[in-house]
Amino acid sequence: MKIMDGLRAPSARHRALFWQIVRYGVTGVAVTAVQAVIYWILATHADFHVQTANLCGYLVAVCVGYLLHGQFTFRGHGGRDRPAARGFRFVTVSLVSLGLNAVWVWLCVTVAGWPTWSPIPAMFFVTPAIVFVLNRQWVFR
Repeated sequence: MKIMDGLRAPSARHRALFWQIVRYGVTGVAVTAVQAVIYWILATHADFHVQTANLCGYLVAVCVGYLLHGQFTFRGHGGRDRPAARGFRFVTVSLVSLGLNAVWVWLCVTVAGWPTWSPIPAMFFVTPAIVFVLNRQWVFR
């Protein structure tokens, strides 16, 4: 008698997607941490405007993210031809990320008057989920 009657073993495609999500999580935490730390330090301790601090964190994170996601997260996924087109798509998606994070900063800090750290949870959980789908389906396809 099979222990898992009626259940099929995951396909190679599902296993590959699972490990890609794991790699995205590891890389994404690192990239998001870089962005969030730069944002928080500049907004809180260097007296930068919160949106300027967010932009500075973004600029560093987008460079780090392109390298790490391309070489680690999405390795073996999709073609690697046309690097200029892929780079353009990556920057476009990262601008979506910047926009989302700017919304979190605006809503939390400017509108609600919460502390400068308050948008960081949305930066860690909501933005990366959206960006993963866009990266997988469009950038690194």
